[in-house]
Amino acid sequence: MNSSAVHYIIGICLILLASQLIIRLVRHYYKFPIPAFMVNLIDNPLRRRIQPPTKMPLRHGIDPGMTVLEIGPGNGTYSIETARRIGNTGNLITLDIQVDVIKHVKSRANTENVTTLDGLVADVHHLPFAADAFNAIFMIAVIGEIPTPQRAMHEFYRVLSPSGTLAFSEILVDPDYPLQKTLQKWAGQAGFCLKRKTGNFFSYSLKFSKVTTKQ
Repeated sequence: MNSSAVHYIIGICLILLASQLIIRLVRHYYKFPIPAFMVNLIDNPLRRRIQPPTKMPLRHGIDPGMTVLEIGPGNGTYSIETARRIGNTGNLITLDIQVDVIKHVKSRANTENVTTLDGLVADVHHLPFAADAFNAIFMIAVIGEIPTPQRAMHEFYRVLSPSGTLAFSEILVDPDYPLQKTLQKWAGQAGFCLKRKTGNFFSYSLKFSKVTTKQ
């Protein structure tokens, strides 16, 4: 490889690094969900390799027959696989603040003959569910987009059953990527305790359970 090619590759890498830093800086101060027209961009081969769609329900502790809440379904890839995991006796509700996102996921579920998935447009800070309504709650690369995640954590605690599981999966390339210790702090403040963690700094999954008596 000649010097010109090396310089070109270095230049591209520096541009990508600078872009990531700028995006992360903006996202740090201005929290907003990824626009609906971009959700397909984040469903790419790299992400599927690191976070395999068929394996993520297992990492999140999802079992057949569960009633599950997903926050921020994106284009529905992980929603579909989770719905298949819970089977015909389970129920998956995917929730997002954007109407177009939910329309897309519901349409995709209908096309792929997934009947146990339903979509709902709602604010994560005011979940329209009764207490103890879900066996599991999960989200993938979403918690960092929420303006006040600590407040959302308290809502997760309210709607999760006493024996339920709250799961998060994160990947470093996501501009809203939170450190594991940050996520554990937010969850702990809401009354959750860490049940299991897998992965590493670049990509990890954390599962929490409810503390029976909140401090």
